[in-house]
Amino acid sequence: MPNSKNSLRVPFFSALLGGAIVAVFGLIAISAGLVKSDSDSSSTAAAPVTAPIVSKAGGEESANVVNQIYKNDGGGVAFIESQLQASEAQSLSPFGEPESQGGGTATGSGFVIDSEGHILTNNHVVEGADQIEVKLGESDTNYTAEVVGADPASDLALLKVDAPARELHPLTLGDSAKMEVGDPVVAIGNPFGLDRTVTAGIVSAIQRAITAPNGYTIDHVIQTDAAINHGNSGGPLLNRRGQVIGVNAQIETGNSGNGGNVGVGFAIPSNTVKNVIAQLLREGHVNRAFIGISATPITRDLARVFRLPVSKGLLVQSVQPGSGAASAGLKPGTTQVVLAGESYNLGGDIIVQADKSPVASLDRLRDVVASKKPGDKLRLVVYRNGKRTIVSVKLGRQPAARSG
Repeated sequence: MPNSKNSLRVPFFSALLGGAIVAVFGLIAISAGLVKSDSDSSSTAAAPVTAPIVSKAGGEESANVVNQIYKNDGGGVAFIESQLQASEAQSLSPFGEPESQGGGTATGSGFVIDSEGHILTNNHVVEGADQIEVKLGESDTNYTAEVVGADPASDLALLKVDAPARELHPLTLGDSAKMEVGDPVVAIGNPFGLDRTVTAGIVSAIQRAITAPNGYTIDHVIQTDAAINHGNSGGPLLNRRGQVIGVNAQIETGNSGNGGNVGVGFAIPSNTVKNVIAQLLREGHVNRAFIGISATPITRDLARVFRLPVSKGLLVQSVQPGSGAASAGLKPGTTQVVLAGESYNLGGDIIVQADKSPVASLDRLRDVVASKKPGDKLRLVVYRNGKRTIVSVKLGRQPAARSG
């Protein structure tokens, strides 16, 4: 992944969870989205919570909510094994070291979403797989799964198995927007191939941003200290009501170098999941609008020191050739300045509104673009050479992977 300064991704030691247990000839081996920027985001590790989750209802009968959730929802969690093709095997190490290209087996997690046998998991658990086998709940029966559709930009994939109704226990998707810092959560999955493992913790932070394997940014991510490790990828993160509010996808491994849990995990929010599932069921893929710029937010000090015409907005840093932004004539900055150790390109357009919505942050602009379809028009209010002007951008289709 490119090491741009404002890419809104988790630090270098972040790791994809799924597919981390890989047997190769008998050996075990283990961003910027619609708009990118030029500085890394960071996350702070928190100590894992080991105390049981206690229901607000109180009383001895409701004390062990984790046990209740496991009994009610554990049957809907899937154990996934992907047989990787020898020619398509990739490094699954969090550090990206080259590995043998001899193929192998990757393990991960998933969960049932309906009575028709659809299972959701992370795309990186099944990408490049020649064959996918699934076990449901506590059953030891293997079901061959087919990929209904995949979305690398959100790192989600939808599978389908032909299993009897008695084996299918769909989980309910909750509202991730209602989660708050400190709310209790439970993770169920298959860390290191240890199937049907449950852990508990809290929501450590909300509105995080992580980088998908193809380089695009995933916004509104939930951070948790519930112990999740390699193999938990694609498994559910559940609230106290047993509703799925996130799909476990990545961990921060810190400087330990062992790739294990340090109390910082990340889950793709359920509200993003709902939108992706609908499109995967309908079309097998997700069509995302794409504007084609990199940008960085204006800081108060930057506006003051360099006398910018506005104190909030996005500085256009580069424009991708052939994109809608290029066709609309958006201008990138060409004069490099350094303030407090950070580099900025000034002299280009400053975006302050997108479809009448103020945009002082990258995630806000990404949200506006994400609400559009390829071919839609996006009305931008920009400042160019100190003067306010209107620019209409015809949005393109997001490329398969981020370049640059």
